[in-house]
Amino acid sequence: MMKSPTTSPSVTMMIFFSDVTYKVVMKGMTTSEEKDILKGITGCVSPGEVLALMGPSGSGKTSLLNLLGGRITHHPTVGGSITYNDQPYSKFLKSRIGFVTQDDVLFPHLTVKETLTYAARLRLPNTLTQEQKEQRALDVIYELGLERCQDTMIGGSFVRGVSGGERKRVCIGNEIIINPSLLLLDEPTSGLDSTTALRIVQMLQHIAEAGKTVVTTIHQPSSRLFHKFDKLILLGKGSLIYFGKASEAMSYFQYIGCSPLITMNPAEFLLDLANGNINDVSVPSELEDKVQMGNLSEAETRNGKPSPALVQEYLVEAYETRVAETEKKKLLVPIPLDEELKSKVLCSKRQWGASWCEQFSILFLRGFKERRHDYFSWLRITQVLSTAVILGLLWWQSDAKNPKGMQDQAGLLFFIAVFWGFFPVFTAIFTFPQERAMLNKERATDMYRLSAYFVARTTSDLPLDLILPVLFLLVVYFMAGLRLSAGPFLLSILTVFLCIVAAQGLGLAIGATLMDLKRATTLASVTVMTFMLAGGFFVKRVPIFISWIRYISFNYHTYKLLLKVQYDEEVTPMINGIRIDSGSTEVVALIAMVFGYRLLAYLSLRWMNVS
Repeated sequence: MMKSPTTSPSVTMMIFFSDVTYKVVMKGMTTSEEKDILKGITGCVSPGEVLALMGPSGSGKTSLLNLLGGRITHHPTVGGSITYNDQPYSKFLKSRIGFVTQDDVLFPHLTVKETLTYAARLRLPNTLTQEQKEQRALDVIYELGLERCQDTMIGGSFVRGVSGGERKRVCIGNEIIINPSLLLLDEPTSGLDSTTALRIVQMLQHIAEAGKTVVTTIHQPSSRLFHKFDKLILLGKGSLIYFGKASEAMSYFQYIGCSPLITMNPAEFLLDLANGNINDVSVPSELEDKVQMGNLSEAETRNGKPSPALVQEYLVEAYETRVAETEKKKLLVPIPLDEELKSKVLCSKRQWGASWCEQFSILFLRGFKERRHDYFSWLRITQVLSTAVILGLLWWQSDAKNPKGMQDQAGLLFFIAVFWGFFPVFTAIFTFPQERAMLNKERATDMYRLSAYFVARTTSDLPLDLILPVLFLLVVYFMAGLRLSAGPFLLSILTVFLCIVAAQGLGLAIGATLMDLKRATTLASVTVMTFMLAGGFFVKRVPIFISWIRYISFNYHTYKLLLKVQYDEEVTPMINGIRIDSGSTEVVALIAMVFGYRLLAYLSLRWMNVS
């Protein structure tokens, strides 16, 4: 494995955690109760070591990892202490901590090289040039053995891309690109075959050897994987069953009377114990005596053997009475730390890897590259062009010189206003709910400002949004025989574009506020239907107590503008019941919707981030 010249972190980090507790409030229909997730976990990990957090599902592994990574802070139900080089957690440590989540949160249409290059440009210090950041991304690609697939798309559910092991290495590369002092990983081997999983763990060893502190959760590793770990924490229902060297775990459990009766993978044996399962495991003499003497209730025995709950209770008690005090005393012994290390942790300042404008330009380009594939899919192009051809055939060379022809054309213009109001709303609804995991992940590491992301995300679609409407109008406009001159044609395009941007704003606001696709789709359906009905075509005389709806309907304002563009020179000031005026009111209303809806969406995202 190649070594990057900047692999070694600038600050080594020692983590101590003592009597860590964590509870969550379980809310029922009428009452709420607290559930213990972690019950007094104590341990430590030093630079150059790989600490594995093991335990069955629901034992608290991920919760402990989140606490160590500062993902759960200032929570009223968190107790105990966690220190980094003898200092408590602060937000300034974000730039020194890498966190690899269990789910591979990546953009499917970006290549491996693009993914890591964008991460380098956003996360590396702004003291480095763009060329140095891009070189760092290449170094990480070679360090992780990704050079063969660097120009391959990541892929996803409907996009063919790299393999599962390569995806996981890209996720790790996203974090080690900043040379973190502490690297945390949640289930990095889940879903991988044993050979690929071994390569991942060997890679973690190399990362630790470079001076980093590595902590990883792992569910059921093979025996080869298990022996790669330096330290082990074994959890059972939130309680600590073992903390110490991984190589000494089997000896400890044999010492307390639990040893496998058949040849077993050490990890499988330990997980059986953490679950309270003692099949093919010798029963400790203390428990065996209790069973034989009949001192246990029916709930504490099962088929003549101690119940899983009793076994877990015994293991927790055995650790607390025989090992815990000794380990805690070791942690209390002060380990000499360079005062410079402490000051670096204390005096670190929050620094962005790029200025606001640079963040915007990087995120704009990344968003444009990612979404151009969706925008120019054959399905979308076929949908738009086929609709345009059908409209052109139905309104073929319509004549606006007589009232009936003018009324027919008004129907076409209203449909255009509805189609380009409906279509963008339901496309934009998916924007933030689909990217929520990515946004949470990147914002948790201070990758960029929320405002830079929001502006880039909502503007990177605009160049793409203009192409399909132009193709649509090129077909409809000339087939339907609308005003054949450059001015009205260009104004029609601008009107439709303004409608699209306003409708997108509504979709963004609904999606960002609810963050639930089912509820957002339901609300959008009702809203768009109401706007369409109040758009001025179906109902001419709306009751005064509900007439205000048409003034907040982008369909209504778009329809009036399209009528204005087509019939500006007509003698009659009324067309199909709609009064034709200067159009300035409609333009101002649509522009207000463009910015107003987006402001609501931004405030919703800000509230979500704060909460």
